[in-house]
Amino acid sequence: MKQPILNPFRPGAGHPPPYLAGREEEKREFLHLLAQEPVLTNLVLTGLRGVGKTVLLETLKPLAIQKNWLWAGTDLSESAVVSEDSIAVRILADLSPLTANTLVSESETRRIGFTAPAEKQQTYLDFSFLKWVYDNTPGLTSDKLKTVLELVWTSLSLNNSGIRGVVLAYDEAQNLSDQADRRQYPLSLLLDVFQSIQKKGLPFLLVLTGLPTLFPKLVEARTFSERMFHVVMLGRLNEKECRDAILKPIAQHSCPVHFTDAAVAEIVKYSGGYPYFIQFLCREMFDSYLQQKDGGEINPVVTVEQTIRKLDSDFFAGRWNRVTDRQRELLSVAAQLPDCDDEFTVQEVVEQSRKGSKKPFSPSHVNQILAKLADNGLVYKNRHGRYLFAVPLLGGFIRRQEAPEGV
Repeated sequence: MKQPILNPFRPGAGHPPPYLAGREEEKREFLHLLAQEPVLTNLVLTGLRGVGKTVLLETLKPLAIQKNWLWAGTDLSESAVVSEDSIAVRILADLSPLTANTLVSESETRRIGFTAPAEKQQTYLDFSFLKWVYDNTPGLTSDKLKTVLELVWTSLSLNNSGIRGVVLAYDEAQNLSDQADRRQYPLSLLLDVFQSIQKKGLPFLLVLTGLPTLFPKLVEARTFSERMFHVVMLGRLNEKECRDAILKPIAQHSCPVHFTDAAVAEIVKYSGGYPYFIQFLCREMFDSYLQQKDGGEINPVVTVEQTIRKLDSDFFAGRWNRVTDRQRELLSVAAQLPDCDDEFTVQEVVEQSRKGSKKPFSPSHVNQILAKLADNGLVYKNRHGRYLFAVPLLGGFIRRQEAPEGV
């Protein structure tokens, strides 16, 4: 029986690619942070969607484990960060699988005022005990969480002298924010607690991954964040790395389907160096070729241009359909700027609108619309007051919508 040909490419949210191209420098920087004694600097991984933040985060985990660091963490959903208590309990829940088999010494149980029942001779750092310590520690939420973290490290170091430290890694960390109207400050709590325990020499390393809005939020919450984190901005892959991401999975899986040199060049061009788009284009072209062959086509024809139409429909169209007509007009003006996929200013949009728009935009109008688009996740404002598309290669999609039919 003929074995089916498996498609090696994997576009998706956080799905590891068959071959991780590039990112060697980022790995080296992480290993440097693991070598700190004491921990002085934490890590922020940031970049646009599709650049491979989640995949890189998962790649860092085995590196930490090889260096005798424990690793805990998860995605930070909105429900996990609605209050100071919710983020604290999230951390306890993430730590407990690592500590559930760790005994607490009698001296530590006496220090925190815990008396074990007579029938329970040994106490372990499972979730119920961590939560008991948290609930019964007097003071603010930060005091409670610091007490638990100090207990965790003391117990871990007594039970296993080989452990270097604990990495707490959180993806989608841009969801973290303080909510002054509700008097809840989960982001400030996280920063304050980690700064405090690291000053005491406890080897907890915080790794946060998120969109480019993340680091400005950290600095806004606590100005010392600038000195507390090393920021790694994930960019596009260079041409060699793009070619490796395309060709090596085929070679590794001994696939009978190959891309021509012309097709590889087009994939590199249209993907813009973004790992997600490379995986998407390769997978769709691979599947289209196989479907044509299975349908009896002797010489299948698969082009990148055909696949781009599906990318427009699957990835961009939903976002484009959520904006108003006037917002679309402004985005169309911005998409005509030479550096629209890097960054642009309000004044550049105003000047561009005067060149061809029937209804030019005023600076105040541009500011208002860009603020709305930022709320919708289509643009963001960097720390230098310039705007960027929050969706990679959005400019090219917009220009394709504006192009005459058939062009």
